Amino acid sequence: MAAPAPANAFATNQARARVLLDKLKADGIGHHIAGKRVASAKTFETSSPIDKSILAVVAEGGVAEIDQAAEAAHKAFKSWRNLNPDKRRAILHKVADVIEAHADDIALMECVDTGQAHRFMAKAAIRGAENFRFYADKCAEARDGLNLPAPDHWNVTTRVPIGPVGVITPWNTPFMLSTWKIAPALAAGCTVVHKPAEWSPVTADLLPRLLAEAGVPDGVLNTVHGFGETAGRLLTEHPLIKAIGFVGESSTGSAIMAQGSKTLKRVHFELGGKNPVIVFDDADLDRALDAVVFMIYSLNGERCTSSSRLLVQEGIAAEFTARLAERVKKLKVGHPLDPATEIGPLIHERHFQKVCSYFDIARTDGAVIAAGGKPYDGPGGGFYVEPTLVTGGNPTMRVAQEEVFGPYLTVIPFKDEAEAVAISNNVDYGLTGYVWTANMERALRVADDLEAGMIWLNSENVRHLPTPFGGMKASGIGRDGGDYSFDFYMETKNICLAKGSHKVPKLGA
Repeated sequence: MAAPAPANAFATNQARARVLLDKLKADGIGHHIAGKRVASAKTFETSSPIDKSILAVVAEGGVAEIDQAAEAAHKAFKSWRNLNPDKRRAILHKVADVIEAHADDIALMECVDTGQAHRFMAKAAIRGAENFRFYADKCAEARDGLNLPAPDHWNVTTRVPIGPVGVITPWNTPFMLSTWKIAPALAAGCTVVHKPAEWSPVTADLLPRLLAEAGVPDGVLNTVHGFGETAGRLLTEHPLIKAIGFVGESSTGSAIMAQGSKTLKRVHFELGGKNPVIVFDDADLDRALDAVVFMIYSLNGERCTSSSRLLVQEGIAAEFTARLAERVKKLKVGHPLDPATEIGPLIHERHFQKVCSYFDIARTDGAVIAAGGKPYDGPGGGFYVEPTLVTGGNPTMRVAQEEVFGPYLTVIPFKDEAEAVAISNNVDYGLTGYVWTANMERALRVADDLEAGMIWLNSENVRHLPTPFGGMKASGIGRDGGDYSFDFYMETKNICLAKGSHKVPKLGA
């Protein structure tokens, strides 16, 4: 358990949040297209998961707004693409500075909008600034290529930005994940139409204003709010949009791929996961326990990389699970603006009902609810659930196969290395895997055998921005991070230079 925060920190957060919320409610949330705030005839309301209160009226985008945004991105593309990389670098560094200056307000609004605990959202804006700073420094190398000599020719590769792109982001950590997609796109020289998740539109309304404050030209980032079935579909089908980067559910990714097929859209998907954490009997069990708890119960369990299946070796399973249950029962569920809170309310009533349905699913399948397993009467009366631990599981149960996406962990014992790998791979997903063992030879074997795009050995998920981020199977297509992002947002071009020494074939001579 973390040390308690100062007694006045919660009250201070609430007071500042009230000021921000009053302004949000008065202003509403509009689209941002070509540097202007744009309203819509149709609107919808967004509410807080803390107390179900209405936060703001949100403009709902349709054909007209998506067309305007795509045209604005198309119009701005040539000048942004041709801007000197050093100038683009300076602008994106300024974006990072502006985000850092507003970090506290971003964190508070993210808590109120998503239900995520302040202890995690306090870092979200800083991570967003880091995303822009990292890619700002890569602007100059974005077009770098290779020298591939042949006996009679030099082949030189270069990269050019693909054009206006669509970015569709999720509701769980919306600000950070938006910057994670948008920053490399802008660094590459692309322009963007952003469609944020309808369940968490608040900080997406702030982001284009921060970029404008930093000097990003009009039309480089355009934001259209709305629903996936309408605004999202229109964006993925739009002929001016050359690629779609999407973070969200696997089923939605499948729909987006179909929608973009007519215009041969390039797609990049970071989708769901049912990620294993494997604890062998020779592991450092204290550190493993800390990592297991953190990787499923932080961020309300609403994270694609959460380790929602605990595979623990039979010889230590009873003791390790008992210690785990004690920790789960001590987790502090509470108001997300309280710095002491570790788990806040879930994002939305529909998601709350989904997570709660898995309490009965576990019991029906014959598993045991060792901790939690019911809604929680939290402050404000919002969508709180008890952090849940399921034991007595086996690999075929629905709770071991399906993505719950909440503070919900299923424990599965295993006999040996081969069984651990088999259980891990026997799901539709393949995003991450976590392995705890003192035997590095075994760790490397398991890492090689796991069907997952990212593996952490004796560690929780610790992101390093230059490394590739992405999954296999139903967990996605493509990789984010470092130079890998440029592979998506840019086209590779080969230029062949003849030395004049090769024989040119003659026809009709």
